[in-house]
Amino acid sequence: MTTTPSDRARSRLIFALDVSDGIDEALLWVRRLRDHVGLFKVGKEAFTSLGPEIVHRIRQEGAEVFLDLKFHDIPNTVARAAEAACGLGVAMFNVHASGGRRMIADAADAVRRCSGELGIEPPLVLAVTVLTSLDGKDLQDIGFALGVEGMVLRLAGMARDAGTGGVVASPHDAAAIRQACGKDFIIVTPGIRGADAVSGDDQKRAWSAEKAIREGADFVVVGRPIRLARDPAAEADRIVAQIREGLSGRSA
Repeated sequence: MTTTPSDRARSRLIFALDVSDGIDEALLWVRRLRDHVGLFKVGKEAFTSLGPEIVHRIRQEGAEVFLDLKFHDIPNTVARAAEAACGLGVAMFNVHASGGRRMIADAADAVRRCSGELGIEPPLVLAVTVLTSLDGKDLQDIGFALGVEGMVLRLAGMARDAGTGGVVASPHDAAAIRQACGKDFIIVTPGIRGADAVSGDDQKRAWSAEKAIREGADFVVVGRPIRLARDPAAEADRIVAQIREGLSGRSA
């Protein structure tokens, strides 16, 4: 089957399924948007409320899952969590890069072993660099001497060397990561916003989908701009069109 530019663009849109009012509500969103987005992000809110069952049910609907739990613990614990994520059949999941090289490497090794034993395609392991809700002052308050860009590049390089397939990072950092880590390193960017302001927004380093993709991002994560839209499916399609424009500009 031929893949169209629209199909390729749609595969790069991840919808943040940030709901906790029951599995039926979550599945309504999946059914409403499964033909308009590429993956559904299940984060702490949905997973804590709904449990692994939400992952199984999304996959039963024929959709793919990005498990966004940002594992961060001692290496053995994260490795076991990585095996559990692999067993759920998710397409991608993440760990916190600040957990260190050994933690990241053990998680990546666990995924390779687990997927081999199960005979399945291994999920993409991503490392979270610096949360998009943090800026340079926040890093100083925590005690990091490096600024945002320096910290992001250090963590991205360490994650790549430890065996991850990519990172979660602000769109502001996509071009620098792409240059430092190469064309095959996957970059997933949250904090994507449209033209309209989002009430209660806590993202400090956000961009449009078109600009993020043009600067080197591979996937964009969008939640509230779609969820709060009058027509969520139409808003998702509008963002897919932005992604398509970004891909066109990047390849020009």
